[in-house]
Amino acid sequence: MMQFYQRRDFGSLISDTFTFFKQYGKNYFKNFIVINGLLIILMIILVFVFYGRIFAQAFEGNIEGQNYFFEQYIQENPMLFIFSIVAFIILMVGIGLVMYSFPVLYMKRVSETGDSNIKPDQILGDLKRIIPKFLFFLLGMIFIMLPIMFVIFGITALMMIIIIGFLLMPFVFPILVNVINFVLYDYYHTNRGFFGSLSYAMRSQFSYPNANQGSPFWKYWGSTLIMIVIYYVISMVFSMIPMLLMTGTASIVPTEEMASQMASGNFFSSPMGIAFFVIQIISMIVTMVLMNSIYVNAGLMYYDSRTDLHRKENFNEIETIGNSEF
Repeated sequence: MMQFYQRRDFGSLISDTFTFFKQYGKNYFKNFIVINGLLIILMIILVFVFYGRIFAQAFEGNIEGQNYFFEQYIQENPMLFIFSIVAFIILMVGIGLVMYSFPVLYMKRVSETGDSNIKPDQILGDLKRIIPKFLFFLLGMIFIMLPIMFVIFGITALMMIIIIGFLLMPFVFPILVNVINFVLYDYYHTNRGFFGSLSYAMRSQFSYPNANQGSPFWKYWGSTLIMIVIYYVISMVFSMIPMLLMTGTASIVPTEEMASQMASGNFFSSPMGIAFFVIQIISMIVTMVLMNSIYVNAGLMYYDSRTDLHRKENFNEIETIGNSEF
C-alpha cells in the first residue's frame, strides 16, 4: 500500500503519481465515471444542442453578409439564451465541484483509511459535506485569486516585449497552479478557513514548517511543470484531430456546399459532422481525465509538505505491522 504522508524528492513525486494510478486507478476511475457520468452526459447534450446552433448562425450570417448575427439571434431567442446561460453556469459549478474535489476527497479517504476499495456513495457523502466549503473556495478564487493572477499575468505579458516574459510564463504558471491546488487540499484536510489555507499554500511552496528541512520549491515547481507538459502534449493531440478533420473536409467538400450544410443545420447530422462532434466530445473527456494526473501529483506534494503528520503516519504503519504479526 502506498504511504502518503512522507518526504518525496522530485523523482518520487513524478513516479509515485503513476504508481498511485497503478495501485488505485481501477477503483479511482470507476468512481470517477460513476460520479461524473451524469454531469458529462449533460455537458455533451448542452454542447450538442448549442454547438450546432452557434455554427449554423455563424455560417448563415456569413452567407447573407450579416455582421451582427449573434445579436440578432439573441434578440429573437431571449428565453433560450437566458436558459442556456443559467444551465451552463449551474452545470459548470457542478462539474467544478465534482471534477476538482473528487481527487482531493479520494486521496483524503484513502490516506486516512487505507481502504483501496472506495465506494461511490462514500465519495458522494464527502462531496455533499464539503459543498459549503467549495462555494467559499469558489468565491475566494473569483474575488481574490483571479485578480492577483490577472495582475501577475498582465505584468508577465508586458515583459514579453523584452523577451523576459517568455521565460517568466513557464516559471510563474506552475507556482500559481500549486498554490491553488494546495489551498483546496489544505481547506478539505484541515479546519482552517480559506485565508488560513491560502496562507499555508503560499508558505509551503518555499519552506517546510521546520526551517532546517530546506526548501521544497524547485521539486514542487519542476514536478508540476512536467505534469503540465505531459497534459498539454496529450490533450493537444486530441484537440487537433477535430481541426484536421474540418480542414480535410473543407478540401474535399466545396466551400459553398459545406457552408450551406452549416447554415441549414444539416452538417451535424451528416457523417462528417457526427464524426467531428464525436471526436470533439472524446477530446473533452480525455482532457478531463488527464487533469486528474495534475491533481494527484499536487496531492502528493501536499502530503510531502505536511511534515507534522509524517511521524504519525510512520507510527501507524509500525503499529499495523506489529498487529499483523499476531
